Amino acid sequence: MNTTPSSTPHLAWTNSEQSSLGQDKAQLDATARVAAAGEPALVLGGGGSTGNAWLIGIIAGLFDAGLDVTQAELVIGTSAGSTAAAQIAGATPAALLAATLAVPPQQGTGQQGTKQQLAGPAGAGHGRPPGSSVNDHLERTGKIIAAAGDAADMRRRMGAAALGMAAASDDSVQTRWRATVASRLPSQGWPQRMLLITAVEAKSGAPVVFDRESGVDLADAVAASCASGFAYRIGDSSYIDGGYRRNENADLAAGYKRVLVLSPFGGRTRTPLDWGMQLALQLDELRAGGSKVETILPEEAAEHMFGANAMDLSLRPAAARAGYEQGMALAGRLAGFWR
Repeated sequence: MNTTPSSTPHLAWTNSEQSSLGQDKAQLDATARVAAAGEPALVLGGGGSTGNAWLIGIIAGLFDAGLDVTQAELVIGTSAGSTAAAQIAGATPAALLAATLAVPPQQGTGQQGTKQQLAGPAGAGHGRPPGSSVNDHLERTGKIIAAAGDAADMRRRMGAAALGMAAASDDSVQTRWRATVASRLPSQGWPQRMLLITAVEAKSGAPVVFDRESGVDLADAVAASCASGFAYRIGDSSYIDGGYRRNENADLAAGYKRVLVLSPFGGRTRTPLDWGMQLALQLDELRAGGSKVETILPEEAAEHMFGANAMDLSLRPAAARAGYEQGMALAGRLAGFWR
C-alpha cells in the first residue's frame, strides 16, 4: 500500500470547457450531482486489460479477507476501471475473480455464458481502430502529448485524432465495440449506488462524467471511457478515454471523508508533471479538502504486467492472482480506515 504526498491546485473546468458541451453539459456533468457524504468512496483507475484483472483481484482479495469495498457509497471508474466498476455492481467479487482465472480471455464479441462474459478483455487500448497495435497507439499518442501545450490542448488533439480515425472506419467498428463492452458487464443497468464513469468529449476535449441520470446506457458510458483510439459515438456526440482527463480521477471524490484509490499504473502519468494529471496531486487535492486517503498500487514484482504490457491478455490471470494476494495481505491494515 502506497501513498505519495504532493500539492497542486484543483484541476477545474475551464470556461471554454464548461460552454463547449452547450445545454447537454448540465445533464452529462454528473459531478454536480455528487453529494459529499461520510461514507467511503472507491476509485478504480485505468490500466488496460491486466489492470482490470488486477483490480478484480484486489477487490476479491479484500472481500475474502473480510473487507467489502464494493459497498462504497461512491464508485469512480476510469477506462479499465470503469469496466471493473460496472462489473462489481452486477456480480460478486468471487464470481468475477473465478471468471478471470477460469479461461484465457479471448478477443472478440462472440463470447457466450457468464464466465466468458465476465472474463472478457477490458480496459484502455481495446477501443483502438482495427489494425492498430499497442506500440503504434503509444507512439501516436506520445507524439500528440509532446505537441500539446497543456492538458486541455492535449485532450482536444486526442479528440481530433480519434474523430479522424472514426471517420475512416465504418459503423461496424462502433457496433462491435459496444457489443464487446456490453458482453463484459454482468448487468446492463446502472446500479442504485452512485457510480461515476469518466470520458472526454472528442470534439471539444471537455471532460465528461456519466452517471445513471445522464440519459446514457451503462454499456455506452463504459465503451466511451475505454475508447483510447477511435472516438465512440453516443447520440450526436463522440467520446474518448476518460484517462485523458486523469488516469484515476480521484479528485471527483472531493468531500468524501474516506477515499480508497486503486491505481494499476501506480499513479504514473505520460504527461508533463506541471499539467497536474498525476495521482500524487489528486491525493493532495482530496486531503486539502479534509478527506482521508489510502492507495493501493501494484507490488514491484508485478509491475512488468502493466505499462507497455497492459494489453497482453495472457497476463490477465497472473495479474488477477497478484491482485488477490495483495488484497488479502492489505485487508487488515485497511479495515479501520474503511469502516
